[in-house]
Amino acid sequence: MTQIKNTKSLCPECLKILDAEVYSEGNEIFIEKECPDHGNFKNTYWHDAEAYEKAVKYESKPHRLTNLKHAEGECPANCGLCDQHESQTILGIIDVTNRCNLRCPICFANAAVSGTLYEPSQDEIREMLRTLRKNQPVETPAIQYSGGEPTVRDDIVDLIRMAKEEGFVHTQIATNGIALANDETLAVRLKDAGLNTVYMQFDGVTEEPYLKTRNANILHKKIEAIENCRKAGLGIVLVPTLVKGINDDQVGDIIQFALDNLDVIRGVNFQPVAFAGRTPANEIDQIEKQRITIDDFIANVEDQTDGRIKKDTFYSASTVAPISEFISALQGTEDEVTLTCHEHCGVGTYVFKEKDGSIIPITDFINVDKFMAMLEDATEELDKHSKIGNTKAVIKAIRDLPGTVDTKKSPSYIDIVSLLKNIFIKQDYEALGDFHINALLVSCMHFMDPFNFDQDRVHRCVIHYATPDGRIIPFCTMNNIYREGIEEQFHVPIGSDRAKIIMENIQKEKEKRMNSSDE
Repeated sequence: MTQIKNTKSLCPECLKILDAEVYSEGNEIFIEKECPDHGNFKNTYWHDAEAYEKAVKYESKPHRLTNLKHAEGECPANCGLCDQHESQTILGIIDVTNRCNLRCPICFANAAVSGTLYEPSQDEIREMLRTLRKNQPVETPAIQYSGGEPTVRDDIVDLIRMAKEEGFVHTQIATNGIALANDETLAVRLKDAGLNTVYMQFDGVTEEPYLKTRNANILHKKIEAIENCRKAGLGIVLVPTLVKGINDDQVGDIIQFALDNLDVIRGVNFQPVAFAGRTPANEIDQIEKQRITIDDFIANVEDQTDGRIKKDTFYSASTVAPISEFISALQGTEDEVTLTCHEHCGVGTYVFKEKDGSIIPITDFINVDKFMAMLEDATEELDKHSKIGNTKAVIKAIRDLPGTVDTKKSPSYIDIVSLLKNIFIKQDYEALGDFHINALLVSCMHFMDPFNFDQDRVHRCVIHYATPDGRIIPFCTMNNIYREGIEEQFHVPIGSDRAKIIMENIQKEKEKRMNSSDE
């Protein structure tokens, strides 16, 4: 056993904050802690120590917000954000309801069964949007409406329009796609209101996974939703929840499905199941048997794509931080959005599809390590804050850029060197559109549960919930600790005028669906 670090974690039974140790044993990484009331817990952190160590190389430096509250107590107690937090809010999330039109056996939000009705008013949602936009020096650029199922609200289109009014550059909804399938006008109305992306639950290319993960045969609804988004010109990111023994054998097929539908699907973000809320493992001794880690995912990708997308194609999400830091230094500002999540939170890569159907991973034609090192060197020159330094940095970047790219292996439809020059030297961000032609983002984000909870990852979280009490709460602490209390505190009392309106709207939607099915 080799110790790697000390951190804080949670007791899976009582959620008490505990001292924890992360260490390697054989070729695996474990996290272990002991609760005085519930005993010792030893759980897998990563299955592959080599992959874990590779990720450590891409740790990013902190990019703190400046308007954080003073920390009260030990993290993750009294989440705020507080001055222990080290990253910006890259994506804000607002749960607009806890109602849902499914009863999935796996749901980290435990939607639709809490016994309370949580559905913030439009005024409350606007205030939460404004809270996210008050972050300094970087206002939250992107918002996701989630739940529950956000499309069960009859005003979801108005809520998207509201997010645009409040200045969000990117808007998306996390949805199971059923409403988009049932109402062919919804995608059009959402697109017209300013929706950028449909973040759609998609657990497999056959019916079987849905029967187990969603308790419903809804693959055909997914296909109908995709077709309606295609007609509307609305981009989709597929979001498979991976569960061992249920759909982890479909990773390659899901990627191929996305490649076959690149005109409408922009990416696939795989999410190994987190054991919070409703999960398929009701007994603690089942957790280890059902655990899928990020390194398991990338091994599955290589195996199930017959080596076309290899394990070393994937890099930690934090790898890209030098890009934003270079642009910020070039512009002489501190307000550039920078992805500084913890290096063990997620991985990603881009693959490009040629006309003959073959795929080219980005690492085939860009040396990622050399490219990022080049940007770090240029940023160091720019940080000298002199005109001579700026000129030298730009000249050096132009000179060194070709040495990071193999143009003979790049996609035939992209002049990769010219494109990168336009993005980083001329600051022509419209060139990013050319980069995404026939490109698919393949990523994996592994959210934490009380078993593998790591305080260090919380400090670097970049996905944050806004809540009605004015707080901004990191994703994994919200879903493991705070959700139930917030829903209870801000629920809509049954019998209130607002509850009556919501229930009337629910009845109208039911009648509408029944009438459409009769036709």
